[in-house]
Amino acid sequence: MECHTFTMKPKNIYSGYRYPKKIINHVVWLYHRFTLSFRDIEDLMAYRGIDVSYESIRQWCLKFGKFYARKLRNKHGKKVIVGSWMVCRRHTN
Repeated sequence: MECHTFTMKPKNIYSGYRYPKKIINHVVWLYHRFTLSFRDIEDLMAYRGIDVSYESIRQWCLKFGKFYARKLRNKHGKKVIVGSWMVCRRHTN
């Protein structure tokens, strides 16, 4: 009786996409980091010479946004502090 071991390769989540991983990452980061609409990001990318539709950007944000958040949580634990700020009482009056 022979014993076979199979090694599973990690699935490439970017396979089948027309754009490289770097562009997808940047677009998703822009959307989640700044208060930009999908059409704003489409315009920014067009200015850089990259022709991508707002619908593709929307789909990438839905699919990869959760993946990136999960990756950050796993890397930094349950608490992820993105940014913080203080209000000085003296200037609020």
